[in-house]
Amino acid sequence: MLSRMGEAQAHIAQTLDRMLQDKGFAELASYISVERPTEEGHGDLTSNVALKVARITKIVPKALAAELAESWPHDGIVEHVEAAGAGFLNFTLHTRWLAEVINYVRVNRERYGASDVGHSAKVLIEFVSANPVGPMVIVNGRAAAVGDSMARIMNKAGYVVHREFYVNDGGNQVITLGHAIWLRLREMAGEDVESTWPENVYPGAYVKDVAEQWRGDHPEVPLAQLDEQSWELLGDYGARVFQKQHEIVLRQFGVEFDRWYHEKELREAHAPEAVIERLDRLGYMMNSEGARWFLSEQFGDDKNRVMVKSDGTMTYFVPDAAYHADKFDRGYQYVIDLLGPDHHGYVGRMRAVVEALGYPPERLEILIIGLVRLLNGNELVRMSKRKGSFVPLEDLIAEAGVDQARYFFLERAPETPMDFDLDLAKLRDAKNPVYYIQYAGARIHGILRQWQNDPEGAVPVDLGLLHMPLERSLMILLSRFPDVIARAALDRAPQYVPRYLTDLASAFHGFYREHRILDEEPGLRQARLALIEAVLIVLTSGLDLLGISLPERM
Repeated sequence: MLSRMGEAQAHIAQTLDRMLQDKGFAELASYISVERPTEEGHGDLTSNVALKVARITKIVPKALAAELAESWPHDGIVEHVEAAGAGFLNFTLHTRWLAEVINYVRVNRERYGASDVGHSAKVLIEFVSANPVGPMVIVNGRAAAVGDSMARIMNKAGYVVHREFYVNDGGNQVITLGHAIWLRLREMAGEDVESTWPENVYPGAYVKDVAEQWRGDHPEVPLAQLDEQSWELLGDYGARVFQKQHEIVLRQFGVEFDRWYHEKELREAHAPEAVIERLDRLGYMMNSEGARWFLSEQFGDDKNRVMVKSDGTMTYFVPDAAYHADKFDRGYQYVIDLLGPDHHGYVGRMRAVVEALGYPPERLEILIIGLVRLLNGNELVRMSKRKGSFVPLEDLIAEAGVDQARYFFLERAPETPMDFDLDLAKLRDAKNPVYYIQYAGARIHGILRQWQNDPEGAVPVDLGLLHMPLERSLMILLSRFPDVIARAALDRAPQYVPRYLTDLASAFHGFYREHRILDEEPGLRQARLALIEAVLIVLTSGLDLLGISLPERM
């Protein structure tokens, strides 16, 4: 279904094609584009077709644009056509036709903005996938906000999206966690472990909490019985504790998953071994220096990759490859990975193994989530996982709030490094962008409440009374909403939505400052009430796609 603005673009393009054919120039439809102007004062829509077809028509672009503008047929969509510059055409739409978007929004409400650009394609988005060896950190929160909002947006645009969290509970990191828990248990028994703490074992205080919890759950086990053989058992216990914590924090952050997929499931099914055998049968494995290598250079990777080390153990790459094979085998047409900022080297090898296994590599999309620096005042909060000093996501949520954290994570392109300004997030004024958007909605709620309490009866809505420039700006923005959602889904770019909502909120605040609503004459009052109700519907829907609330009072 085309948006209102999309209808206008299609109508103008078809009219241009017909007019060019009437001039004897057939088959030029592919040269015709109708876009939103980048600057104000150039109409509602613009086209550079006269410039693009000049070599074919042999007509000076400026002259052709003038001919097209002068002979534009009268219709109910385009009110005025202007030839401008070196050969541009600027189109101004009929205000009454444009105003019909208000009724369309009010009738469809939460369905407004939906489309079928995804054609019901089945999509798996794997995101967050934090290792179950410690609390969620801030960059995990950014991945959570991006992945969850991307899923919401793509569902709205006609994809069928499933969310998945991959739990890395089958490798050496879990044993390392068990080692740390074992040391903390010894510390609880009176031993000095700090002075001899191993360099690569997690030192954070959060491990002490898990050790105390384990002790409370197992009071009957003498600590003296625990030795290095207990590390895996203790690590499994700790991983379950942290996964439960992750689930709680993410739910608090408004993020739910369709499945928590455990690496142990893959290992128990011998899926990693099966992937190696499959690559071997296909001729993409070799033996060298006592190890087994995947010939990933054949598929564009910068070097071949070890899959089985000389000691017979598999690298982390193998279960990851098996997991991706399983994703495609489950029938997903698009597999989207949101990975942390330390995974840039992962992209080439994963694309290579997907292609080697016979899956379409273009259907694997990998997005690297950019680093997040936390600023408190003008000071950078130093974070180090190795030292066990970092800001847990749950602390950020408690300090800044869910809505503020999600918005700040989403307003920039996901791959762009960002500074999270904690002071700005806590502000309750127009400087805070999420407050600015929410306040627009709260203002409209207040106006509508006041009107509902007015005993004066309603009159029929005549949208033709809306012709002021600020009213037209709101209508144009409302008509763009479906296109913004569709483009955000296709580009996997949730940042388009907060940008759009900021523009819509700004346009409303400007309108509210300049124009009266409730104390206007009845006809204009009803039209403006309908307009701001449509704005409220779109603000609410857009914020919901970001997982952000819209309070009725602020």
